[in-house]
Formats: sequence, structure tokens, C-alpha cells
Amino acid sequence: MSQPSAPRIALAPDAAPSWMGEAVIAGGGELVDVGVAEGLVWGDPRDAAALSATIAAARQASWVQLPFAGIENFVHLVDDEHTWTCGKGVYAEPVAELALTLGLAGLRGLGTYARAQQWTPPRGENLLGGRVAIIGGGGITESLVRLLAPFDCHITVVRRNVGHMEGVDEVLESDRFADAMPGADLVVLALALTEETDGLIGLGELELMERNAWLINVARGRHVVTDDLVEALRVGIIGGAGLDVTDPEPLPPEHPLWSMDNCIITPHVGNTPEMAKPLLSERISANVRRFARGEELLGLVDPHAGY
Repeated sequence: MSQPSAPRIALAPDAAPSWMGEAVIAGGGELVDVGVAEGLVWGDPRDAAALSATIAAARQASWVQLPFAGIENFVHLVDDEHTWTCGKGVYAEPVAELALTLGLAGLRGLGTYARAQQWTPPRGENLLGGRVAIIGGGGITESLVRLLAPFDCHITVVRRNVGHMEGVDEVLESDRFADAMPGADLVVLALALTEETDGLIGLGELELMERNAWLINVARGRHVVTDDLVEALRVGIIGGAGLDVTDPEPLPPEHPLWSMDNCIITPHVGNTPEMAKPLLSERISANVRRFARGEELLGLVDPHAGY
């Protein structure tokens, strides 16, 4: 049986990391100029105008690979004329690990202890046997559910497509997300940012949570109305918040969230460059191989859903 010819893949823009090109070659692809490329691997997470111009120049390209799982910067470019893939699922393991870390740190009072300058009274609650609500049902959620297994939690997942999920006690439709929040010790945001999920969590939703509960956001800062979160933390409507993402981002040094004992902030490091390189490299290589064989690609973007 003859081997498929090496697919012609362009890497752009010029500042894209060289290891992305190495991943294309490892997958059996040939790096070529944009004008003759069959596929395009895009290495800039934000420059939509440059991507639009590159696609216009890549007249033979039928596939576009984006670097991150979140595609909100490029969603207006996604069309039915190309096959679009992103980093969906690539970073699930490290992001889920950070979600669990933030949740445990919050419930056990580590934010307060880390700021203390003297011995303080005991505080904290167990996650063991607790209740966890996860809004979003993709790869991060699947990984987090697995990591939560030793804690014997009751887990509720809110997702667009309702169906059985291994290790999950209850799966709710997306429009029932508010039903998952009362009674939960942790409410974890792990969903895509779309017009429907922008500002999803405001004061009304926070008031549905338990006074001891922690909100964990490893998705996008704009899911949460920041001013409402500040108020909820200030008056004790919820126990606290663990945030790897914020709105605005970066969070300004003078922002009140920095000084709140019941808020733990990490600077969008659910997936660091050191973690991303091997994970995204493997995804690029795998998709180049699949593209050459005419197989379904990994991390497909739904043009109508916007992620």
C-alpha cells in the first residue's frame, strides 16, 4: 500500500515558535509557504487580523489549527469553508489539576494562612465527601472528575449535551446551571466563553451558593461579573474564590481582589508554556497525520456553537 504524500503545511505568523514547525515535521508534514499550503498551523493566540489576512493568502488551505482551547479571539473568522481545530482537550490535565488545587486551598483556608504574619486559629473544611458542581462538560471536566474520585464527592456536571458521564452523579442541561449551585462546596467554571456564557455568574447566581462554598474559575474571566464577585466576597455571600482567570486580565495591582483573604489568584497558569509545548506538539503532529490520511481531526471547532 502506498504511503500518503506529505501534506503541505504552513506555520504562521513568522513569530510562531519553531517547535510548532518541528511538530508538523514529526507528524509527517512538509513546511511550505502560505500560498501553496493545504493546511495552516497558527501560532499567535490573539492577532485575529493577521490570521484573517493569512487565510486570505492561503487559497489552497482547507484546515486551520489554532493554538488554544479558547477561540474567542478568532470566533468571528470561523467559517464552513475550512476545517477548524483548536487546542480543545489538549490542556485538560494541567488545568484540572490547578482547579483541584485552588479548590482544596480555598476550603482549607490556605489563602488566609499564606497572608498571616502570626499563628492563627484553626479553620477549613474537608472536600472529602463533599459536593462539587462543574459548569462545562469538556476535557477539563472529564479530567477533574477523575482527579476527584478519591474524595468520594457527589459531582454534578452542567453541559450542553446531556448524557452519562463516568464518575458523575448528575448531569444537567446548560440552561439549568443555577440548579447545580445550591448545596455545592465547590462550583467550578470549566466552560467555553460564548455570547451566552459572558457574564454568566453575577450576584444573583452567587447568592444561590452556600456561604462556605468556593467559586473556582479556570475558564475565562468574563464568565464572572467581577464587581459582583468582589461584593459577594466582601460581605461573605460565598466562602471564597479561586481564580486562574480574571476580568480584566491581567488584574491591575490596585484591584480589591488582591487584598481579600478569601480570594486566591493565579496569573492564568493552568497551562504554562512548559506544559503547553509537549501537549500542543503532540496535538499538531497527530492532526497532521490524520489530515494526510483523510481522517477526522482532533479538537474540531463547531462553527455554529462557537467553540
